[in-house]
Amino acid sequence: MKTPKFIIVVGTSAGGMNALIELVSQLKENMDAAFFIVMHLSRTSISDFLVHRLQPHTSLKCEVAEDASIEKGHIYVAAPNQHLLVKKNKIILGRGPEENRWRPSIDVLFRSAAAAYSTRVIGIVLTGSLDDGTTGMLAIKRSGGTCMVQDPNEAEYPDMPLSVLNNMEVDYCMPLHQMGETIFEITQTNPEEIAAPQDVIIESEIAERVVVDYEHVKQIGEKSIYACPDCGGGLWDIPQTKWKIRPVPLPYWAFVF
Repeated sequence: MKTPKFIIVVGTSAGGMNALIELVSQLKENMDAAFFIVMHLSRTSISDFLVHRLQPHTSLKCEVAEDASIEKGHIYVAAPNQHLLVKKNKIILGRGPEENRWRPSIDVLFRSAAAAYSTRVIGIVLTGSLDDGTTGMLAIKRSGGTCMVQDPNEAEYPDMPLSVLNNMEVDYCMPLHQMGETIFEITQTNPEEIAAPQDVIIESEIAERVVVDYEHVKQIGEKSIYACPDCGGGLWDIPQTKWKIRPVPLPYWAFVF
């Protein structure tokens, strides 16, 4: 089993099927990378639905993500109703509260990748409604990774790419047909890995349910008056004023206030 040098995380929602097919059809088999995809689907969707749609269009192996080791040259697709997270050389599935009204959430995947792989992450946001993926992309940026969005002018639903562009500077904003070659070129580099910011690591560990104590959580946010609509636990506001992005409510389910 060969572990990849780069982790490439992709998030999409409305209009995402055609966009993903076009993207995976460009991916080169010899890239030193593994790919992870979160697409918003109904929680009752068939778990391997997306795998069967994508596999005919790529020579890379597509599979539903499971708790297992990460292998180079594989495309891992999030299953319905489960968060998808990555650690060093390992996939983790979670059943924590919904984020941005979704499980799996793009932000959850992106934050975990940033925490584990820092400069060796490429984050990609494609067509979709609303703003899932924005705070996760910010975590990738702050951790030294590469941020890429589909040109909103060609996206079937431009909300998600526009949300990222309105809240941060990205490395690439481009049409889909240019992404494959750009991704390949990035994976030919050898960036030095650095530690992700501590708040990114803590927030990822909360989603993974590694951190469950008050002292860790209060390092990165303030207790909100609101409760999580999914699990009923207290919410925490995480300010990102340095990056001019709205405060992000953090579900915290270890106890209810």
